[in-house]
Amino acid sequence: MKNSWKLAGLLSTAVLLAACGNGNGDAGDADNDNGNGNGSGDGEQVNLIINSFTDELQYPIDRFMEENENVNIDLQIIPTENYVDTLRPALESGSGAPDIFTAEIVYLLDWIEQDYWMDLGEFGVEDWSDDYVEYVWELGRSQDGNMKALSWQTTPGGIFYRRSIAEEVFGTDDHEELGEQFSTMEGLMEAGEMLADAGYRLFPDEGSISPFTMGSNPAPWVDEDENLNMTDERLSYFDYAHELRENQYTALAPAWSPSWFASFNEPITYNAGWDDTDDVDDSDGTTEVFGVSLPSWGLPHVLKTDATETAGDWGVTNGPSSYFGGGTWIGIYEGTDHPEVAFEFIQMLTNDEEFLTEWVGETGDVLSHVGIMEEVSDGYEDDFLGGQNHYDYFLAEAENIDPSHITRYDQRLDQMFGSAVGAYVEGDLTQEEALEEFYAEVQNAFPQINVPQD
Repeated sequence: MKNSWKLAGLLSTAVLLAACGNGNGDAGDADNDNGNGNGSGDGEQVNLIINSFTDELQYPIDRFMEENENVNIDLQIIPTENYVDTLRPALESGSGAPDIFTAEIVYLLDWIEQDYWMDLGEFGVEDWSDDYVEYVWELGRSQDGNMKALSWQTTPGGIFYRRSIAEEVFGTDDHEELGEQFSTMEGLMEAGEMLADAGYRLFPDEGSISPFTMGSNPAPWVDEDENLNMTDERLSYFDYAHELRENQYTALAPAWSPSWFASFNEPITYNAGWDDTDDVDDSDGTTEVFGVSLPSWGLPHVLKTDATETAGDWGVTNGPSSYFGGGTWIGIYEGTDHPEVAFEFIQMLTNDEEFLTEWVGETGDVLSHVGIMEEVSDGYEDDFLGGQNHYDYFLAEAENIDPSHITRYDQRLDQMFGSAVGAYVEGDLTQEEALEEFYAEVQNAFPQINVPQD
């Protein structure tokens, strides 16, 4: 089976570019102990260890050490694919555990229920809650009400589109007008037909619609009784993906493949798959792609780095439903010897207005701190997006995300279901057979989940 379904799972990852490095240090060793665990202002040397799967924290770490000369922070990167298996034993045993560590959404909801992180409520963080995007704030809260982890970013998604193609096909490149057209799955399919008639493709591949199939009736994958929640809207992914494929509304350029990246800049060979498409020509076998579904981090980390030939010709708008993809949460290890100093760092990273304003300028992140984002976005125009203020768009989308629909199973189930839909669309399995295989895979991976029975 082809790999054109990877986007459904990959959109759930927290960071596109994860750096590699070595393993953990020991937060409890002699070199890491200042003898009293007090804040950084007491003048004694404090050594902190932070474990993460991404190097994005190096900038705030350098800034914090500049302002606190008696604090040394060692950022130890663990590759994403090894992160959980490497860090979890250290957190459970205390041997080799860091002072601070991060988590992404795929295991966040599991880890906040363990005794890994301190309750940040001890530092009064609940006083900040009204300043933050609700879903980001609440995802760091355990079921017993304790705030275990915070995030400085929010990662809502949208449809990034080519303005010149929109103007030609729809008669407008305005993101609000296009958003009305794309606000339902029916409207999105109608747009696909209009684009096809003009010789364009709606998306690179069918996986681009996966965030939107829930439409106006989102529901958690697994309910409170551990039942797999197969709603009609969720099952509609089969039909919409088949419609995209049958009508050739996509270019069959799998997410993260060379042809997927090439589609941001130029016509690409139709159905190029995972083959290298650097030498694309303008033959009859080529096509041009209108848009792609990506979370907010896709702008600085994907489009601005790879769509260099089409810079200024992009905009971003909504699809049929709001969604988010990824995000990084951070907290303090329960057994650290330096909780106050560790919290000073987290406070700077998540709640310091001066630093966060600077951070936006450096990274292009969309922050979870609404007040700061409102100040930053006032009058903002992004040249890459043809002058659009994408901060206003993403903040509005973030407010539409309901954290109660998010479960710890989401990424794995999204990947499994995407593979099942892909097998159906490729013609390898009937829909019934694809569902049977999906249920069997879910039962094998998560025996506690009750899957539908015939």
